[in-house]
Amino acid sequence: MNPAALIGRTVMHLAQEVGRAFLFLKNALMHGLWPPFYPRLLLTQMMRIGYNSLPVVGLTAFFTGGVLALQIYVGGSRFNAESMVAQIVAIGIVRELGPVLAGLMVAGRVSAAIAAELGTMRVTEQIDALVTLSTSPFKYLVVPRILAAIITLPLLVGIADTIGIFGGFVVGTKSLGFNAGGYVKNTIDILEMHDVVSGLIKSAVFGFIIAYMGCYQGFYSRGGAQGVGRATTNAVVSASILILAANYLMTSLIFTD
Repeated sequence: MNPAALIGRTVMHLAQEVGRAFLFLKNALMHGLWPPFYPRLLLTQMMRIGYNSLPVVGLTAFFTGGVLALQIYVGGSRFNAESMVAQIVAIGIVRELGPVLAGLMVAGRVSAAIAAELGTMRVTEQIDALVTLSTSPFKYLVVPRILAAIITLPLLVGIADTIGIFGGFVVGTKSLGFNAGGYVKNTIDILEMHDVVSGLIKSAVFGFIIAYMGCYQGFYSRGGAQGVGRATTNAVVSASILILAANYLMTSLIFTD
């Protein structure tokens, strides 16, 4: 019950977790630089992380674009700025909402799955069995998942951006009475390559965060089924928080004149 002891234990635990996370990152990076490589595992993880996440990311992007168009139209009508719906939807989707929402949705699906899979392997001693077979668990389990997430998240975000803008187009032309040709022209005129590239860079970082936190939490899970459940929860929560924090930092760096 000593407050000083409680604070000291908390600080020591936090320092231990940060140090272990950096060591895990170092090991993952080092093992990814030299052979043997496992391209089949990489392709399998790309299918699981990217292709299987496409439906939920696409639906989220479509309805987000539609809702964004409605809200901008209602808000803009107060200042006679209804004509800016197409421009704001395009900028908002490409710069922020596409990468962030796709990252959060994939984090909820993929980071939890990775943590559960690796956590189960840890508590059932399958990871220890890999070590006894002279197979690096980092090279066999961690590196393919991280690389697959870094590669597939920009592809998912590019598709999500297109679907989100299309959702705003459908709502704008069918419900709000915009001319289809004018809506498309305004969208094309407002978007620049810098906007698209910045969102793809963000998504690659988000992909790394998602896979890294899932692998880290699952790799060090302890305590049987309860430990796997804690690892899964911690992976999703930590990945979501880090995505939001990284988004703020990258936005402040990329779009600050």
